[in-house]
Amino acid sequence: MTPPLVLVHAFPLDSRMFDPVRADLAAVTTLLTPDLPGFGTGPALPDGAPSLDAAVDTVIAALDAQGIDRAIIGGVSLGGYVALALVRRFPERVAGLLLVDTRAGADDDAARHRRLDVADRADRGDVAPGADAVTPLLAPGTAADVRDRLAAIVDEVPPATIAFTQRAMAARADSSLLLGHTDVPVLVIVGELDTVTPPAVARHMADAAPRGELNEIPGVGHLPPAEDPAEFVALVRRWMHEVFPTG
Repeated sequence: MTPPLVLVHAFPLDSRMFDPVRADLAAVTTLLTPDLPGFGTGPALPDGAPSLDAAVDTVIAALDAQGIDRAIIGGVSLGGYVALALVRRFPERVAGLLLVDTRAGADDDAARHRRLDVADRADRGDVAPGADAVTPLLAPGTAADVRDRLAAIVDEVPPATIAFTQRAMAARADSSLLLGHTDVPVLVIVGELDTVTPPAVARHMADAAPRGELNEIPGVGHLPPAEDPAEFVALVRRWMHEVFPTG
């Protein structure tokens, strides 16, 4: 039986990034797309030092609310970080992993300092407009309506959420060894033109996972579910059918 599928959104978006794929994936399995703390309809930002623990707790709460014991845990970019953090804390809840345009490794010093600088600026209310934040994530030539829809989502994200989440990502643990010891099926998807987490990074994750598989989507960047929803759905559905046959 095909397990339920959780898709966790990228930064700085919310679960509406999955609107183009929602109906087609929900037709084949139970689909959950929770908003992380501070985003969309997600819970309030927690007190204390920023970490991905609050995001993991949000996903677990979504599973518990539906009475779901195990699911395929998937995510795009930030969502991939959350998926791997969930494997670390709750491996018994994970039937498979779907890692999309993300990385298993922690930030290096330069990337960590960039995140903390963005967080410090957000504390002062200085955040990039949605179009400026989204455009570098998309492949050149992406349709204007796709860019504009995503930019409108980003424009709704509060500065406090930007600051908290950047600091949480900067503090995340390296999950490379964890991925290497994961015994569940792992599908890695990457956009051919992704400059944030390029295909070489995706290939390293797929090679590290004992049951890993890599698929590259031509002509798209960092956000395949929004840039080429039909191909994204086709890859996910085919993988689920092959790895979790319904009998």
